[in-house]
Amino acid sequence: MAILKANAYGHGLLNAASALKDVDGFALLELDAAICLRDAGYQQPILLLEGFFSTEELAIFEQYRLSAVIHHVEQIAMLSASKHRNLNLFIKINTGMNRLGLAPAQFSQVINTLIKKQYQENITLMTHFASADEPCEQENVMQQLQCFEAITAKYGHYPSSLANSAAIIRYPVTHTDWVRPGIMLYGASPFPDVTAAELNLRPVMTLSSKVIAVQELEAGERVGYHGLFRTDRPMRIGIVACGYADGYPRHAPTNTPVLINNQRSRILGRVSMDMLAVDLTSIENAGLNSPVILWGKGLSVDEVALSAGTNSYELLCALAPRVEKTASL
Repeated sequence: MAILKANAYGHGLLNAASALKDVDGFALLELDAAICLRDAGYQQPILLLEGFFSTEELAIFEQYRLSAVIHHVEQIAMLSASKHRNLNLFIKINTGMNRLGLAPAQFSQVINTLIKKQYQENITLMTHFASADEPCEQENVMQQLQCFEAITAKYGHYPSSLANSAAIIRYPVTHTDWVRPGIMLYGASPFPDVTAAELNLRPVMTLSSKVIAVQELEAGERVGYHGLFRTDRPMRIGIVACGYADGYPRHAPTNTPVLINNQRSRILGRVSMDMLAVDLTSIENAGLNSPVILWGKGLSVDEVALSAGTNSYELLCALAPRVEKTASL
């Protein structure tokens, strides 16, 4: 089940769906995006990961054959108050993430209520791991898995869905009827300690721009807002058309890597709204209109995120609509 939430992690919903057209199902958060997939002709199961929020939405779920996550008892009340019965339901159990999901003590009552309401042929059981991406958290993952298995032991005939990207790669024991790959589909690593290249994941998105101005600076000159970078020698500085209004992180510090003319360089000083400065000093033939790769082919988004003190999920999802993105799925 391919995860396409947040506009397919910033890659474009229909672009990603087209590349993943042979998957068994899709999952996302946004009802309008699910409808968009149906209107585009996709017939696979489509799961809404936060389910429905009102009884009025149930008619839309049934009309578009959408599956819903059930994660709180109020949704059962909504189902009881409606006439809609032709819905596929994923019952989410909170096994330790403490975000969404029924408390273990609520599970039996909820599933028995759904069975009485004749949903027994439309039920899948699920949970979500809180720390499958952390190298020292195997015990926690196993505790969540054991919790899920104990709670659902009487209902083992129902299909289940447990594994996200990190668990798919690191914990094969969590692979059940449905797995839910997300960030790995887009060529980024779900782990802080393992690179995408080490996992044989290739970047899907290349965020690129170009040098729009060049400054020749002497030693001791300052660059950008508040002069956060000061030259220690004569330097050539390039100004690149990309900034935090495009989704590039404002907090990315000096030395965050970029590629200029396919050669490795770095940003300098404070990222501004529409521009950032890069070091051209040692880049052969760099100048006006030189191509710049902010992340993508040749420069992992994971590395840029690490330098900026965040993760690849945030960088990919934060890109503004005005950004032109090159997707090579």
